[in-house]
Amino acid sequence: MVSKCWHVFNLYISWQGCLIRLYLDAELLDVENIRFYTYRDLRHATEDFKPDNKIGEGGFGSVYKGMLKDGTVVAVKVLGAESRQGVREFITEITIISDTQHENLVKLHGCCVEGDHRILVYGYLKNGSLDQTLLGSGQCSINFTWEVRKKICIGVAKGLAYLHEEVHPHVIHRDIKASNILLDDDFTPKISDFGLAKLFPGHLTHLSTRIAGTIGYLAPEYAIRGQLTRKADIYSFGVLLLEIVSGRPNQCKRLPIEEQYLLERVWDLYREGELKNMVDPSIGKDVDTDEACLYLKIGILCTQSLLKNRPSMSNVMKMLNDEMSIDEKDLSDPCLLSELTSFKTTKINISGTSSSGSGNPEDSTIYGSSHATMTFTSITDR
Repeated sequence: MVSKCWHVFNLYISWQGCLIRLYLDAELLDVENIRFYTYRDLRHATEDFKPDNKIGEGGFGSVYKGMLKDGTVVAVKVLGAESRQGVREFITEITIISDTQHENLVKLHGCCVEGDHRILVYGYLKNGSLDQTLLGSGQCSINFTWEVRKKICIGVAKGLAYLHEEVHPHVIHRDIKASNILLDDDFTPKISDFGLAKLFPGHLTHLSTRIAGTIGYLAPEYAIRGQLTRKADIYSFGVLLLEIVSGRPNQCKRLPIEEQYLLERVWDLYREGELKNMVDPSIGKDVDTDEACLYLKIGILCTQSLLKNRPSMSNVMKMLNDEMSIDEKDLSDPCLLSELTSFKTTKINISGTSSSGSGNPEDSTIYGSSHATMTFTSITDR
């Protein structure tokens, strides 16, 4: 009896795998500018996925450094069988990034959908991600001078402005964070991981969709209501901006309780007129303290509770380049979710829908503290 049940189960898994492969083939048929690699090619490129070649790992699976037959060095992202990035997210990442070319977005060379394998092949970026280097706990060989940090901040802003305003339909990334910002040889930042991205047609005020992202970077109004706008990305960018200037992650439990949450700490020091104390001391004497404090203020502006007070990414770029001034009268309490981070979150599957909604969500104010009893789910751990 057990043997018969096991046989039926294997048939079911095999049938399900066939359906997934047919679905992948059908969805990727019309994707242009994409190269398909064989599994054998990628095994050869990574020396049979040699452990020494592994350069990253997460809920999606593992990333390996490899070299293609033509000598191109690549990063091979292998999605595991239990990956949080499902088939839909895999297709989303391919279709969005294959159609977008920008110096501040990762370059997708191709993919492999052979058998049960789902693999993405990206250009290799030797300086890794910001969470591995700038925010990592180990020793980092990169000298993150103030000029390097400025370049990273402005580059990420350019990439997001391109996605939000120049691509049609617009794209909301939904998972802007330090681990998704990669650095090339000369520290040009590249936004990566488009598995959670959403296309945002211009005629909609918001998308009503399942909640996805990373706690600490997740805009509270999206976490609570599930109403997605471009301002959710801008909130995440604001948190990232504070991390880059301060050199510390958005949450650090090793610090005293009153200093653990970066956004709260920055706001407290801003009110006390001591914002310069948040500038990373490891930058040294070459830092322009006034400019660094300006960047911190822009981070606060990007995380405002009232969505319409958060600037567009094109205006953020102008502020970072000192082409537009910031009116400090517009700075009020940032939108905080720290009270909610102690809740256990559970991943759920909710089908996303798009709608224009009723009214403008940007006229709403959401404070994390007033919703501290709410439980929200489907948030990816960092």
